[in-house]
Amino acid sequence: MAEPPLRVMLVDDHEVVRGGIRAMLQATDDIVVTAEAASVREAIDEAARARPDVIVMDVRLTDGSGIEATRQIRADRPESKVLMLTSFADDEALFASIMAGASGYVLKQINAAELLRAIRAVGRGESLLDPAVTTSVLDRLRKGKHLMQDERLARLSPQEERILTAVADGKTNREIGDDLHLAEKTVKNYVSSILSKLEVARRAEAAAYLARHTTTPGSVE
Repeated sequence: MAEPPLRVMLVDDHEVVRGGIRAMLQATDDIVVTAEAASVREAIDEAARARPDVIVMDVRLTDGSGIEATRQIRADRPESKVLMLTSFADDEALFASIMAGASGYVLKQINAAELLRAIRAVGRGESLLDPAVTTSVLDRLRKGKHLMQDERLARLSPQEERILTAVADGKTNREIGDDLHLAEKTVKNYVSSILSKLEVARRAEAAAYLARHTTTPGSVE
């Protein structure tokens, strides 16, 4: 039985860019464009309505950041994967995208075949980040880990720290359970405990809290 086509949503404030990507995707047999948006607000609303498998998200939008939209969409609907598309290789934006739950990050200079491969890879649940840039981001996270003196984060057990990091990576409870060999319900209970200890209400807020307290100003060796 044939797999259903990958449902893709395009978010970019330039209609010409959306049109070009749409035309490329419509020429394939395994991808269908189900929605488009030009702003953060539209992106959040359309994602809730169209329930896409993959969202190709511009980092910079007219009314804010695609990273904000990604964080909200992934909190509301973790099944939707996000591929960030940007004109600039920006370390800060990549770091924020990962923390917001994006699965991939590609430059707009990417050619059509590579973009198709990236969309399909993200659709299969793979992460797609440039290894060179990702290394610097992971270094920041690791360095930040040793510098966390935050009172609320100090309340977490080692297992809760691992689960919070996975939540910040955009993983669902089921994915975290698979990684850590835990039942999905057990992960859900851990997440509830983490939210309580961090004094936040939602997964996205917990991820943002971790991001704020693991970024290290300046270079710390």
